[in-house]
Amino acid sequence: MKIIILGAGQVGGTLAEHLSDEANDITVVDTDGDRLRDLGDRLDIRTVQGRGSFPTVLRQAGADDADMLVAVTNSDEVNMVACQVAYTFFHTPTKIARVREAAYLTRAGLFDNEAIPVDVLISPEQVVTNYIKRLIEYPGALQVIDFAEGKAQLVGVKAYYGGPLVGHELRQIREHMPNVDTRVAAIFRRNRPILPKGDTVIEADDEVFFIAAKAHIRAVMSELRRLEDSYKRVVIAGGGHIGERLAEAIESRYQVKIIEMNAARCRHLSEVLDSTIVLQGSASDRDLLVEENISDADIFLALTNDDEANIMSSLLAKRLGARKVMTIINNPAYVDLVQGGDIDIAISPQLATIGTLLTHVRRGDIVSVHSLRRGAAEAIEAIAHGDAKSSKVVGKMIEDIALPPGTTIGAIIRDEEVLIAHDDTVIESGDHVILFLVDKKYIRDAERLFQVGLTFF
Repeated sequence: MKIIILGAGQVGGTLAEHLSDEANDITVVDTDGDRLRDLGDRLDIRTVQGRGSFPTVLRQAGADDADMLVAVTNSDEVNMVACQVAYTFFHTPTKIARVREAAYLTRAGLFDNEAIPVDVLISPEQVVTNYIKRLIEYPGALQVIDFAEGKAQLVGVKAYYGGPLVGHELRQIREHMPNVDTRVAAIFRRNRPILPKGDTVIEADDEVFFIAAKAHIRAVMSELRRLEDSYKRVVIAGGGHIGERLAEAIESRYQVKIIEMNAARCRHLSEVLDSTIVLQGSASDRDLLVEENISDADIFLALTNDDEANIMSSLLAKRLGARKVMTIINNPAYVDLVQGGDIDIAISPQLATIGTLLTHVRRGDIVSVHSLRRGAAEAIEAIAHGDAKSSKVVGKMIEDIALPPGTTIGAIIRDEEVLIAHDDTVIESGDHVILFLVDKKYIRDAERLFQVGLTFF
């Protein structure tokens, strides 16, 4: 596939890295020559320096025969104009734009071919807000991913000493919970992936990813670790777009406080939020945190745009007694450094956004793509089409499907029913199939399984 990426920042660079590994023809456009040189040295891609909304620059990047334009510069306006130019002059089939400003997103009819022709809108703030909201709903989870509109969920947890299943083989889950069907999709032990089998023994400190129907998630979590009490008191550091959206989404169910430095922003937050308490000040101010009883907080969320400020305020909040701390980290190099110590969960907005973008780039009928463990593996939701003659999966038992190395099928969603995958499960046309890949170089092979008709060959 020939793809033009506008913007060589964190999201554009990470997307180029993902896609260049999968034999796509990638061109990255940016005004910053140093960034482009860095990407060009590391990846097998073309680079073009210039403003991505200019027709001449897009033509130089190969827009005449590009299959897709992905506009993820830091400017909403450049992204939108680039899609308009690609549609008008080059008839680019698929145009994806990152748009952050809520004033654009709330206008019905703005993004269609009669106005601004954007096929897919990506709002990073909304993606990250939903990601954090799910983590708040499941105390103790490291990652929570929805499949088939939430009918099934994939949850990552750290196995603790004392958990009923620690020290036992995976096949014993069924003995412990005869009425709950679940499947362990991936295990990370000392940062290395393990493909789970029935005789795999769970060790303390393993990161275990399992899939189950939404109603069974808490029961499975209790087998791997002590269930934590639900969160009640939430403190948010940073009243920007993500902080505001999160407070708006959870304030009816939790006691929420926002700490924000900017006085004008504080006034805005106090006007638009209903029950959230808005405090002006610095989240790194020890006296303020003590005065606001941070020791009683169930969860402290550092959501500013400043990685260092987020890390320092999180460490301080944890030292002062906050039960859990989650931190947004924009620099991917920091994420693995800080997670798991005093900071319980480090969230990378880029990786959360990348999953949404990859969904629209994959071949076959791919509904969603999610990075597991900050990009170490992937979970894919694909829809099976065709029949036994035109499809490599329809009408076959799972044990008879030639899955790529390191790939497992975790679950199938058929209409409203969640079927945990077993060797004798037969895939039908229309099934949503959840696959896990611990080796991303086989992604294209996994996608080909779900292509039908002429592409079957």
